[in-house]
Amino acid sequence: MKTVNRFTLSTVSAVMLIGLSACSGMTTQEKNTAIGAGVGAVGGAIITGGSAVGTVGGAAVGGVIGHEVSK
Repeated sequence: MKTVNRFTLSTVSAVMLIGLSACSGMTTQEKNTAIGAGVGAVGGAIITGGSAVGTVGGAAVGGVIGHEVSK
């Protein structure tokens, strides 16, 4: 089970880094939304033990929070 958790965390981290590297043409609000979604995905994965539902839910909540913070 630890291998699955490490794999999930590594995958989410890699996707987040790749996604954030494409932020150069984004507005501040779009960047905050993307960062919030990435952080939320990692947090959701950690809290739920690598559950896909937790990861997606965390990304959704983080994206909304990141979007609203920059208004």
